[in-house]
Amino acid sequence: MNEDAPGREADEGETAAAGRFVDNYLPYLLAQASSRVSREFHREVEAAGLSVTEWRVLASLEGSDGESIGVLSQLTLTKQPTLSKVVLRMEANDIVARTRVRSDRRQTVVRITRKGNRLTEALRARALAHQQRILAPFGPDNAEKLISMLRALLALHPPEEGGGEESPFD
Repeated sequence: MNEDAPGREADEGETAAAGRFVDNYLPYLLAQASSRVSREFHREVEAAGLSVTEWRVLASLEGSDGESIGVLSQLTLTKQPTLSKVVLRMEANDIVARTRVRSDRRQTVVRITRKGNRLTEALRARALAHQQRILAPFGPDNAEKLISMLRALLALHPPEEGGGEESPFD
């Protein structure tokens, strides 16, 4: 008898240990993988004196000409009101700068400063080393394929307006 469904016999080909629903549910697996992999690196971020949100802002701005608060909200998985407070604190510490968009004075663009860039330079190198350690067991071809597939998945499911935090899985 299948313990997951009392009073029901296992179908032919179905194992008694089919597992929990979430064990094969993509949103759950992605959320768990993200949480576990990120947690390891977040210790390094905090040891460097940054919050995880500050790190996400700086990492998102690296290589960019600047991003609006709305785009940063999506990239950092942070609600806009929370992100605005973090950006103000970061600006006070001179690691980001905010400027108004000429064509729309209501919109603000956030850019990383030289100080912010220097602050995150070593962290970016450690982040890439962390990524290599995580992906090493899969080999270079599978690691590249995984990243490519995740990019494709993200492209098929663009962020919603307003960005912000999402539930871990639904």
